Amino acid sequence: MIIPCYQILPSSIPNAGQGLFLAQAITKGSIVTAPDQINQLFSVKEVEALAPDTLERESSVRWFENYCTISTGWPDECYINHSFNPTTLWHLGFTFALQDYPEGTEMTLDYRLFLLENDTPGFEDTETGQAILGLPWMESLKRSTEQLHLLLRDCA
Repeated sequence: MIIPCYQILPSSIPNAGQGLFLAQAITKGSIVTAPDQINQLFSVKEVEALAPDTLERESSVRWFENYCTISTGWPDECYINHSFNPTTLWHLGFTFALQDYPEGTEMTLDYRLFLLENDTPGFEDTETGQAILGLPWMESLKRSTEQLHLLLRDCA
């Protein structure tokens, strides 16, 4: 579920296709996306057993520890593109605005936080040319928790 009003428009990121853009201003710390309609979890082993080029494998997201969700319906949240300098923070299925953003801002997030360990989305970061590799679960949780703590402290 996407909380603020938004539009799907051509991305400002080269070769990214469409992107998710704000149709209203939001403030730092605001929730941008929240989980909804999560009715089944899959183990990492179940996801890794899927062929790499299947829709199910490509639409899997690590939720927590060794569990993933699969969203083959491609909800609009899928239009939030990757960036190593994202506008949002992914934390356990929620994304939070890292700054105040005006209407028209493209929302991005760091895919390394929700990909399976050492998994890749099949493309490199366009800004740096670096590989995008999923982090180990504890590293992802540690990073997102520390960033969320700092973000919430700044918003208090």
